[in-house]
Amino acid sequence: MCKIFRSLVVFTLLLTPVTVSAFTVVIDAGHGGKDYGAVGHYLKLNEKDINLDISLRLASKIRTAYPEVKVVLTRSTDVFIPLQERANIVNRNNADLFICVHTNSADSRKAYGAEVFILGTEKMETNLDVAMRENSVIKLEADYQTTYQGFDPNSIDSYIIFELMQNQYMDNSLRFASMVQQRFVIDNKRTDRGVRQAGFLVLLRSACPSVLIEMGFISNKEEEIYLGSDKGKREITAAIFNAFADYYKPEAKADKKPEQKAEQKVEQKTEPKSEQKAEPKSEQKAEPKPEQKAEPKQEQKDGNKPQAGSQTKPQQASPQTKKEQAKYTVQLFASRHLLKSNDKEFKGLKNCFRVKRGEWYKYMHGHYATEAEAKEACKKLDSQFKGCFVVPIPEDIQK
Repeated sequence: MCKIFRSLVVFTLLLTPVTVSAFTVVIDAGHGGKDYGAVGHYLKLNEKDINLDISLRLASKIRTAYPEVKVVLTRSTDVFIPLQERANIVNRNNADLFICVHTNSADSRKAYGAEVFILGTEKMETNLDVAMRENSVIKLEADYQTTYQGFDPNSIDSYIIFELMQNQYMDNSLRFASMVQQRFVIDNKRTDRGVRQAGFLVLLRSACPSVLIEMGFISNKEEEIYLGSDKGKREITAAIFNAFADYYKPEAKADKKPEQKAEQKVEQKTEPKSEQKAEPKSEQKAEPKPEQKAEPKQEQKDGNKPQAGSQTKPQQASPQTKKEQAKYTVQLFASRHLLKSNDKEFKGLKNCFRVKRGEWYKYMHGHYATEAEAKEACKKLDSQFKGCFVVPIPEDIQK
């Protein structure tokens, strides 16, 4: 396991993509050639054909609307491309965004709806079956164990390596994934299966914000018909394209600048406060402090008047200490709208807080000192907020 991890870290650090000036999006039509992907039960459609058709349509729409954008297809014909080579294409082109187009399948023919995945392990056990199915294609590659440093797509132990690498492009991956899912639900009236996390190899090895889109269930009769129809393909393509248009804006390129400015503003506001508090305490109240702390304890027993004042200070200090020690929180969902604390989206949950990233507000709940505590809380919240996950507490929290 250690050898797998070390090899993967070395591989990731040695990625040296060629620098290009244009915004580059890589579109990956999942499967292809000898790899048929999922096969429909009713019309016997092949996933590889649906994926390619929609990928070609999407590439054409982006090129027409945004000629300055460099659009790269991992495959434009029915050929087999190894997962590693798909990631290599992303990295060689120094991609700004990677869109993997896939069609879902399930043992139950009743499963339906669209969902978008980003790389992560927080919900790995829940979505492991999807990741294993998509990753199992590496077994069609010659000497895949050498290429992927012993990675076994059917072993949960192999997925541990994702843990330390999932956060590098998390924010922008989640941002685009949310846009795609929102378009599916609002524009196409599709059943919302949410934005989820899973351990996809093709996303792990791609050095940029990346999403894997499961457009619908080919195992479901109605959805297979929809996915195979011209109407369905046009609607799905339009939804992904409109999400790209939302993501690719002048403001999108400048997302980092506002965040840096916001952090500077926070620093400018907080530093003077800390200085004002620190100076008087150190100069004027340095000596009285031990006496003030000791006296109230006795006064509380005697029932003297200073008791009320002595109680208020510990009450203010204790929550501050907890928040200072807290390192993790649970992200419930993201929205473009600034929601009030009593909004129905919170489902009655109190004491939520938010952080703004570009046009999006990320809504969170809880302050936890350890990741284990946060994960335990996340499990309880998942029944109300499907797809919630643990994140480090952002520095620029807005209450």
